[in-house]
Amino acid sequence: MSPVVKWWSRLAAMVTGAVLTLVVPVHAWAASNGVADVAIEAAKARRRRGGFGFFGIFGGLCCLFVVAAIVLVIVLVSRNRKRK
Repeated sequence: MSPVVKWWSRLAAMVTGAVLTLVVPVHAWAASNGVADVAIEAAKARRRRGGFGFFGIFGGLCCLFVVAAIVLVIVLVSRNRKRK
């Protein structure tokens, strides 16, 4: 197998694992405690109000920080593997 295919398959497995690790428990939690109703009401209120507001910007920055942290961890782990 070529190095590109190995790299791509490892990356795909890592992303899939991270997504399943984060999404499945959050979805189960949200479905079990009535958060879905609150989310629907919040979405309706947001459409009436319009715009992103403070929490939209804060949510976007939070998402960027989480993605940056994941990328940083991946880079650090891959560097440590090459040194051995």
